[in-house]
Amino acid sequence: MQDQVAQLFLDLREDVYRYLLTLGLYPAQAQEATQEVFLRLYSTLKGGEKIESHRAWIFKVAHNLGLKSRIRQDREAPFDPNLEARIESLTPNPERELLDRERDLRFHRAVEGLSEQQRRCLMLRLEGLRYPEIGSALGISPSSVGEFLRRAMARLRRSGDE
Repeated sequence: MQDQVAQLFLDLREDVYRYLLTLGLYPAQAQEATQEVFLRLYSTLKGGEKIESHRAWIFKVAHNLGLKSRIRQDREAPFDPNLEARIESLTPNPERELLDRERDLRFHRAVEGLSEQQRRCLMLRLEGLRYPEIGSALGISPSSVGEFLRRAMARLRRSGDE
């Protein structure tokens, strides 16, 4: 069981971390929450509970834990998603940086224009979850997941055309 959880951690930790970032957690809180998700998985399995889909269970716990953690950090200043890109930029090409920032800003604005449920469905789908797994993680039906994703993609396409 310990090896199974360790392998799941190696396989999914980056995906869970990125998903927690999309929920609005700061990187440090997202890392902490990622570790907590896998500790809870180990405790649950050790307690004898059967989990049908480990991936869906992990993302459902990450989702719930991420929302609770976000409530606790509301008093802090919001994380600027462009800050990390600016710091990591190794090429001192101002024109390229400006174009990249403008493209990122347009994309972030388009994503911010989505409903909360559309954003969550989209981020989980980007992490590779299937519709039933997303539905299980968010507590909605797979057909609702499909509809949220269809609407999100249509809105992102329209904003990309502008």
